[in-house]
Amino acid sequence: MRSLTLTFITLALVVVRSWAAEAPKPLRALLVIGGCCHEYAAQKDLLKEGLEKRANLKVDIAYSADKTTSPALPILGNPDYAKGYDLVIHDECSADIKDPVLIQGVLAPHRAGMPGVNLHCAMHSYRIGPPATPADAGSERAGWFEYLGIQSSGHGPKLPIVISFAGGSGPIVKGFAEWTTGPEELYNNIKLFPTATVLARGKQVVKEKELDYAVVWTNDYRGARVFSTTIGHMSETVADTRYLDLVTRGVLWACKKLDNAGKPLAGYGPVTAK
Repeated sequence: MRSLTLTFITLALVVVRSWAAEAPKPLRALLVIGGCCHEYAAQKDLLKEGLEKRANLKVDIAYSADKTTSPALPILGNPDYAKGYDLVIHDECSADIKDPVLIQGVLAPHRAGMPGVNLHCAMHSYRIGPPATPADAGSERAGWFEYLGIQSSGHGPKLPIVISFAGGSGPIVKGFAEWTTGPEELYNNIKLFPTATVLARGKQVVKEKELDYAVVWTNDYRGARVFSTTIGHMSETVADTRYLDLVTRGVLWACKKLDNAGKPLAGYGPVTAK
């Protein structure tokens, strides 16, 4: 009987060790958030909770409550800010952080190959020179824009945006249906870099004129995968299941954990509480 008990214990230990060896560790993401013009105090929690619910993901937050256009983000001046992470999610609004040295520090992890996800006002951050003038590839002005894949300079009023995925392809937007948001800001596209691939476009009617711009895209930045969407001004949008599903797919794709059907790879989907 004692021998039989030991055999069962041994088998159980083998099973537990095997499961532990196969279960992947959560992806680690750093959410950089804060600055002007948005409800970041609430949105940081909406993003963390929404993303962690949808994927095997741990989100740490680098937040600044500074509501200026040059917020004192905790990552500034530290090129190693992303050490130990798998991904950086940029959701800061820092249009007046123009120091090239600081900007190169923010870009440092991505230049070294770290994937990135960029939400809404991240597209209007770290701008050098006149934002509406197209930046030449390879120039100091183009640094942040080349990472993003698109240069944007502004937006119109807060009105519904009709998002169409009809022209998009690939696993990130697979199965997504046309979506009309609540009041949102439609960012313009001053320049599309050749490394970018548009996945969805947004249309908005302003004073009887229809505006049409890319709102979701991917970018190849020196071999690093980068996903971006200009949608996400209002907290109601950030809390929307469709938005969180889209951003989650972008995160998994950037980390090469999304299959061709738009599903998380084994072990990277939602984690069931034990």
